Amino acid sequence: MTRAPGCGHSQLPLRAHSATVSVWQTPEMLVEIETAWSLSGYLLVCFSAGYFIHDTVDIVVSRQSRASWEYLVHHVMAMGAFFSGIFWSSFVGGGVLTLLVEVSNIFLTIRMMMKINNAQDLLLYQVNKYVNLVMYFLFRLAPQAYLTRYFLRFVGQRTLGTFLLGILLLLDVMILIYFSRLLRSDFCPERVPSQQHKDKFLTE
Repeated sequence: MTRAPGCGHSQLPLRAHSATVSVWQTPEMLVEIETAWSLSGYLLVCFSAGYFIHDTVDIVVSRQSRASWEYLVHHVMAMGAFFSGIFWSSFVGGGVLTLLVEVSNIFLTIRMMMKINNAQDLLLYQVNKYVNLVMYFLFRLAPQAYLTRYFLRFVGQRTLGTFLLGILLLLDVMILIYFSRLLRSDFCPERVPSQQHKDKFLTE
């Protein structure tokens, strides 16, 4: 069962804009991932944690837990990471960088809406699928690789950074799985079983 676009998708432009503005206003977040802090970045992390809490409750209350278990796993990991910035004021920069994925999510949501309306034959869809590849690399794969490289310094330590590294590695796996699904669905559709054409989790 595929979850319909809801309030979370309507908030994508806001979160994407806020993340890019926070990095623009406080560029040291790109380097001082653990200690860099800004009010806009902190509020963005708080707002995003609130969204994940809301969406998690919505999934449970609407009895979609079994169908949307990947959403739940993703949301729990995201909340665990964001709470470190909210309660300990650490790694706020890392939280803001992870939210750059919202830029990619905008184009993934456009793709999903067009597939729901069976508009895959339109030129816009064909253009958007290539734009998706570029945005996925720039705002998902590249930031995740950068953050993973940074957090590897905490291997073997008993610190908050080690806990966040564990979350980050799990998210890395999920992002790579989503990327493979996106490639198979848009560029190798003949290899995708019919029941997988729903692209259930490509927009989170």
